[in-house]
Amino acid sequence: MSILRRRFLVSAGAAIAAPAVFRSARAQAQVTLRLHHFLPAVSNVHKHFLLPWTEKVAAESGGKLKIDIFPAMQLGGAPPQLFDQAKDGVADITWTLPGNTPGRFPGVEVFELPFIANRRAAVNARAVQEFYETHLRAEFSDVHPITVWAHDHGLIHANKQIGTMADLKGLKLRSPTRLAGEALKALGANGIPMPIPQVPAALAQKVLDGCVIPWEVVPAIKVQELVKFHTEIPGSPTLYTTTFVLAMNKAKYASLPADLKAVLDANSGQVAAAMAAKVWDDQAASVMDMVKKRGNTVSSITAEEAANWRKATAPVTEAWIKQVKEKNLDGGKLIENAQALLAKYDKA
Repeated sequence: MSILRRRFLVSAGAAIAAPAVFRSARAQAQVTLRLHHFLPAVSNVHKHFLLPWTEKVAAESGGKLKIDIFPAMQLGGAPPQLFDQAKDGVADITWTLPGNTPGRFPGVEVFELPFIANRRAAVNARAVQEFYETHLRAEFSDVHPITVWAHDHGLIHANKQIGTMADLKGLKLRSPTRLAGEALKALGANGIPMPIPQVPAALAQKVLDGCVIPWEVVPAIKVQELVKFHTEIPGSPTLYTTTFVLAMNKAKYASLPADLKAVLDANSGQVAAAMAAKVWDDQAASVMDMVKKRGNTVSSITAEEAANWRKATAPVTEAWIKQVKEKNLDGGKLIENAQALLAKYDKA
């Protein structure tokens, strides 16, 4: 082979290899993740938490880590499948409710028991995150949890005004979790488990008489247009809260380069929990004002009536303690630990 020909082949080989090398370097410079959730893009949690959180991660990574959000189940499936979508890698990150799969996450249910949670999301979210770090790592070991948290106080939105337990009798109310459903049953209502996206149609078709959700969710599913009465439960502890998890696929997290892991870690845990909590606490007052301006009725049961509700729902907690004992969990101790954390962050 002539010297000229050898030079040509070497040069040609380099030219062919160059794009591959360039592509490899470019791939390392940016990672794009897919975040999947169940609410529409107009929802407060999408606009005021998930989107700003992804933007913060992108900015702090210098644009190397990008997270695309797919709301309203755009990647397919149903809301109860979101946790497994993160576990199995259908999506890189999902935002979901452990309560969507009843019984699968018994430890975190302690915060969903009636009259355990605080009125404020800032308290509940930070308490749940620390509780996860201390007690629940094994429970969520199928994924890499970015943060685990809970919202503010939930309330009852219905087609009639609620003042006493007697007013709840026979009402068909959407319940967000298994334990919220049990609490509603203890109060005389029929708690019907249903993913949030199905609630508007069920209300419009009179399949439901109302729903139990926090203020923050109301505009996303237009509850204020479908019912006229909104009933709060005063003070803390409040009737219920719902826990959430921002779950990441473990293999995808492990595959990130160290610098991008560091950025994600810096925006996980209590940092992310506090960001999420702010949305619920900030939106509660503004959504309530909006509902009042529409002419809807916002009322609160009395403190005396709340005490009656607490007494009526006590058997739900007692039953839960027995149920989790079968899973080798000390329910009484978990309640004590949860209450201590809630008290800690209530004073913070």
